[in-house]
Amino acid sequence: MQKVIRVFVEKKAGFDIEARQLLADLRDNLGLNSIKDLRLLNRYDVEGVTPDEFERACGIVFSEPNVDNVYYENFNPGDGWKMFAMEYLPGQYDQRADSAAQCIQLLTQGERPRVASAKVICLYGNVSGEELERVKTYLVNPVESRIASDQKPDTLDSPVTPPENVQRVSGFIGMSSQELTDYWKSMGFAMSNADIAFCQSYFRDIEKRDPTITELKVLDTYWSDHCRHTTFLTRLDKIEIDKGSLSSVLEAALAAYYEARREVYGDGESKRNVTLMDMATMGMRLLKKRGLIPDLDESAEINACSIEVPVEVDGRVEKWLVQFKNETHNHPTEIEPFGGAATCLGGAIRDPLAGRAYVYQAMRVTGSGNPRVPVSDTLPGKLPTRKITTTAAAGYSSYGNQVGVATGHVAELYDPGYVAKRLETGAVIGASPKENVVRKIPKDGDVVILLGGRTGRDGCGGATGSSKPHTLESIHTCGAEVQKGSPPTERSIQRLFRNPEVSRMIIRCNDFGAGGVSVAIGELADGLDIDLDKIPKKYEGLDGTELAISESQERMAVVVHPENVDAFIAAADEENLEATPVATVTKEKRLRMKWRGDLIVDLSREFLNTNGVTATASVKIVPPNPGADYRTSIPGELSVIPVEEAFVQNLGRLEVAGQKGLVERFDSTIGAATVLMPLAGKYQLTPEEGMVAKIPVLNGETDTATAMTYGFMPGISRWSPFHGAAYAVTTSLARLAALGADTFKARLSFQEYFERLRDVPERWGKPAAALLGAFLAQKELGVPSIGGKDSMSGSFNELDVPPTLISFAVGVMKASQAGTAAFQSPGSLVAFLPLPTDPQTRLPDWGKTMELFERVSILVQNGVILSASVVQEGGMAAAVARMCFGNKLGFAFHGSPDRTMLFAPLAGSFVVELKEGDLCLEGLDYTVIGSTIDKPAVIINGAELPLESLIAKWLEPLEPVFPIQPKVKPEMSPDVPLYDKRGAALPAVRYAKPRVFIPVFPGTNCEYDTVRAFESAGAVTEVLVVRNLTPAAIEESIDRIEKAIRNCQIIMLPGGFSGGDEPAGSGKFIATTFRNPRIKDAIDQLLQQRDGLILGICNGFQALIKLGLVPYGRITDLSEHDPTLTFNTLGRHVSRMVYTRVTSVKSPWLAGCKVGEIHCLPVSHGEGRFYASAEIIRKLSENGQIATQYVTPDGRPSTDIEWNPNGSLCAVEGITSPDGRVLGKMAHSERRGPNLYKNVPGNKYQPIFENGVNYFRG
Repeated sequence: MQKVIRVFVEKKAGFDIEARQLLADLRDNLGLNSIKDLRLLNRYDVEGVTPDEFERACGIVFSEPNVDNVYYENFNPGDGWKMFAMEYLPGQYDQRADSAAQCIQLLTQGERPRVASAKVICLYGNVSGEELERVKTYLVNPVESRIASDQKPDTLDSPVTPPENVQRVSGFIGMSSQELTDYWKSMGFAMSNADIAFCQSYFRDIEKRDPTITELKVLDTYWSDHCRHTTFLTRLDKIEIDKGSLSSVLEAALAAYYEARREVYGDGESKRNVTLMDMATMGMRLLKKRGLIPDLDESAEINACSIEVPVEVDGRVEKWLVQFKNETHNHPTEIEPFGGAATCLGGAIRDPLAGRAYVYQAMRVTGSGNPRVPVSDTLPGKLPTRKITTTAAAGYSSYGNQVGVATGHVAELYDPGYVAKRLETGAVIGASPKENVVRKIPKDGDVVILLGGRTGRDGCGGATGSSKPHTLESIHTCGAEVQKGSPPTERSIQRLFRNPEVSRMIIRCNDFGAGGVSVAIGELADGLDIDLDKIPKKYEGLDGTELAISESQERMAVVVHPENVDAFIAAADEENLEATPVATVTKEKRLRMKWRGDLIVDLSREFLNTNGVTATASVKIVPPNPGADYRTSIPGELSVIPVEEAFVQNLGRLEVAGQKGLVERFDSTIGAATVLMPLAGKYQLTPEEGMVAKIPVLNGETDTATAMTYGFMPGISRWSPFHGAAYAVTTSLARLAALGADTFKARLSFQEYFERLRDVPERWGKPAAALLGAFLAQKELGVPSIGGKDSMSGSFNELDVPPTLISFAVGVMKASQAGTAAFQSPGSLVAFLPLPTDPQTRLPDWGKTMELFERVSILVQNGVILSASVVQEGGMAAAVARMCFGNKLGFAFHGSPDRTMLFAPLAGSFVVELKEGDLCLEGLDYTVIGSTIDKPAVIINGAELPLESLIAKWLEPLEPVFPIQPKVKPEMSPDVPLYDKRGAALPAVRYAKPRVFIPVFPGTNCEYDTVRAFESAGAVTEVLVVRNLTPAAIEESIDRIEKAIRNCQIIMLPGGFSGGDEPAGSGKFIATTFRNPRIKDAIDQLLQQRDGLILGICNGFQALIKLGLVPYGRITDLSEHDPTLTFNTLGRHVSRMVYTRVTSVKSPWLAGCKVGEIHCLPVSHGEGRFYASAEIIRKLSENGQIATQYVTPDGRPSTDIEWNPNGSLCAVEGITSPDGRVLGKMAHSERRGPNLYKNVPGNKYQPIFENGVNYFRG
């Protein structure tokens, strides 16, 4: 067997989207016009396969003959080219290489080979050495990657040096004060000097021994600001408020806080420190004390905000727990944007998931500097802002899209302060039947199981790293602190925990986030014995300290009773997950860890729980200048030009600009629960105020839904952190009202993000003021914040982030009553409802605000308000424009609108479209500002502003960053006429309930939606999880797949990201498996002898076309001339609603449809562009095999990216086999149900599942 074999793979011309985009990037952003051409190749080194196996893998796994060129062993681009390769650092997770290894293992059914991948860049032109170095610096982030050697290695086995035994810190307890300080500095601990002295006292006086280095690292991690909120728990000895025009409102809020402490703590108040944490939680404590949070779900285990909710399912009411959580990964995303943003979402998901909630929707709110600034203006020690912004979006979307959580709302806030450090926030919401969640106190003898991913060096020191200052050196020294996620593993944990039999075995659970084993397992019980030798490892060579603190992702620590260990492990194995007992609960309250038989951690729980030395600080709050009130100020450039000109220019401001190109890269419909698309209207251009999704019931139908919104405006908070936080809470609730949710039954969660406070009272005054503002809003509105997350490291050298307190609001409502922000009908009156404010305090008038929100919410629920938008940056003018865009309904202003009302960011105010006049607003302060019109224009001060030009102005600022227009348009030749001949195929045997086989590969995420669609159509489904952790598991999976196919009438290949759509192509996992001779024979028998059907949607369609099942009706070896599905012309994932036309009714799958029938369906894919020669398209058309096409709403096939989202030739969306019994299509017909995607008009019901079932019923 040859040791290491190398292959280079390059996309052919026309398919090389990534190479063309990179060339444009280097020219546009680095100004390197000397680069005349660019080639991009993927290089694979493979070890552990025979030459024959490698040859097979090259044509199936590494490349596709119709889109790739392959070069074996060596590649020379020729004269005039400069070439280099880049690869991940050792220990960083490489999904491409991992998926390739898994794919080859499925092909060979042997041991998993070793694969290493690299990306090869070839530049042509008069490129100087200095320019080449600039390209390398731009492309290679030293935190995660490096320049790769051109030499092929002799072996891919990493040399493993057996780690040394864990050392004792000899002489630690006897160090002098200076020696201890010197040691503390040399170790780079995140803990303070006082903390290390506290440790010395503990080991000297209590343990009477020197500590191990592992113990000090564990304590450093356990007590880090990330894990234990040490900044928020600092005792505030003195709070001083400077005198100023608005000092009285701050003094009143502080007095109200002190009064609340007395009410909540009673006689014990003096024993409770005044801290930022106390301020953050006082609103909740006060309202709970008053009995105003009856739905709060409390236990010692809760990792996320949790409330009890009645959910109506098929007319019966069930008790459910709704859990929500927000998370930031600001520091990791700043230094490694893809992995940092991906694991931001992964970490957010794992918190409610640890509470056994099925996470179904996510929100992303981020903060960035201007991404359009030239790369040359990048600060030393920083990555370019544009690179951070675009790569972070790719990381978050990649993770969420793969794990199968719908991202329902995306917003990026552009503010110069976030140049200091990016804001990367993810908020998620999950739910589960309450009866499935068992929470008990672990007892002596209970077993801790480590579930999911293996442990590596990635993330070592992540908790402490995010607690340290960000400096010039961070991007060169922090590589080990950034985790890399594996979304297919997290998806498998979601599936496992959704099984009620498994969920009820769990008595306590913790996710592996910050701190790794030391925290995730260390928090589960007071007494624990942990055997680090049992921790599953990604590779050898890890020492005991690394095993104790590594933050490798996708791991859960689960406590079960001893009698349930075997059953839990077996259930995990069925979901393709590793589960290993690694610890036991003990009576003695000590945390112990053994490694190689050595007790390397032995700490008392009492000492651990001190969280180190309680620090003290003084606070000085500086009142804001009322004359600089941001909320009521008109942006300077808009205050002097004519109003109609200002209206246009306002839309082109970066803070106001449209983010369609960003929003649509996140899958918003996975799970078939999305009530509102992120962008509303026929043209999908109006951003919604928040996200709404139905509770994810497994069986039956529900109208119960959750809504989530956020509130925050950096400009207000910079002017006044106090007012900024109060308006953040108010705005988040206003947005709930605009959606139709009951505002005053909402629950909040805060995200705090502030500069490093150091020992400067004025800096401490910013979070203190913000938390007092948020407390006052909670108290006055009666809506509590029941959770949150703080991040106190928002500084880079002398730069600071703006004071940031984001309020996330969650409400429960009926999906059928959800409102929209897009204008609905011409001829409607439109009113402006200002948020009532107190001119003395510059705060909301709380009583009138409550009345306003309640009225708006009820009017939305009852359909009296047809559309509603909450004013934000850009003021009422931008709100009106956005409301016009979605359905391209025009608007005519009445009279001459006030400039402040138009352009000031009057946060919390409403613009509402009224169904039948303005009598419904009687008693409220409002102004009728105009009416909607048929004409696609905004008419203001007599000037007519065409909507198309306004939309172009709004979208233009971010087009270079997040493009929505591709460089090329697809061909529409030859013409594809309608085909109205019905197919004659009928099965010989009838079935009242045909059996549908649905395989679930690693990365599949549409199986639940698919099962629901088929079962509602009358079929019986069989779901099989493909297991590939061992050769035996693969063999068993092949066996079970073959049997399932021979026992079914329909094969359904659902959507998702099998193998993460890697290596460098989608559907390869499925196609590789189905080429197994036994499976191929079973499929042949199903189609040729038993008249069976096959359906593939999205990832399933990609697999069908790679197998040849479409268009040929059989599994074939593909040639370079065969049709394919390839990368979208935009070069990124696209998620939106599309209109598709039934072009042919030949297929049984479309037997119940009419030719020309139009459906409005969700798409979500990165590789959906249908490509074939004109001759093949003509033949497919003539034979009725072009089943469906992308069309305009009135049914015309289109090349426009607005309607043809991937650039498919001839607008092809779905094709069939020659007899029509195999159908592949990109649009997700299975993502259907009552009240889904309400804000985009069209017929969302495509009866292909009913048609497939009826084919067998006759």
